[in-house]
Amino acid sequence: MSEVSAITVNNLVKSVATQEGELTILNGINMDVKQGQSIAILGPSGSGKSTLLGLLAALDSPTSGEIILDGVALQSLDEERKAALRKQKVSFIFQSFMLVDTLNALENVMLPAELAGIQHAKEKAEAMLDRVGLSHRLTHFPNQLSGGEQQRVAIARAFICEPKVLFADEPTGNLDAANSERVADMLFELNRESETTLVLVTHDLHLAQRCQRQLIMDTGVITESPVESADDKTSDQINESRLSSVEGL
Repeated sequence: MSEVSAITVNNLVKSVATQEGELTILNGINMDVKQGQSIAILGPSGSGKSTLLGLLAALDSPTSGEIILDGVALQSLDEERKAALRKQKVSFIFQSFMLVDTLNALENVMLPAELAGIQHAKEKAEAMLDRVGLSHRLTHFPNQLSGGEQQRVAIARAFICEPKVLFADEPTGNLDAANSERVADMLFELNRESETTLVLVTHDLHLAQRCQRQLIMDTGVITESPVESADDKTSDQINESRLSSVEGL
């Protein structure tokens, strides 16, 4: 793992206007993530996890504070330059897969490579799908694939451009236990081999334990706290005092 920072966050605040007045979702977040690290962000529903992920990926703008992504201060960029930075440096895996229904598996994986102007996009997409065990499903459309297969297509699509940082929002949330384990294995294998920084939002404590660091969000504030082994504890007992309510993750 490099000592170079992939993501630096200084005093990040995100507030939104509501009928009851201003609501602060994130309140003074500070964090530093090194290139190649794997980070899990846990916390109760509504604690700000997905909001933070969207800000880090330059999908949204903070109310105040600073985000530096791979050496670039996001607040200095307009929307066009943010889009260019995402195309060059960032990939995102969504819980709902977000595959294009009218494109087959190969075309879905090729799409970001073609948009980024990467040469030999088809060959690279074929190699990525073979890597995730789907070389026999190249011409299948999303509605012809299982949930686990769709998520593997999403992973292949996320890694084809060799991103500096990969953000994943509940990457195993819609999968059964067997497919969850398989998808997690692929994420961490590709993370290690590509030295891609991996930032996960997850409610899955076992997935979080596989990350090098665990950050816990609660009422807009983030703290770092290792998640203990689940070997001898039920899920609602693990770190109950630190996670506020594990069953609400």
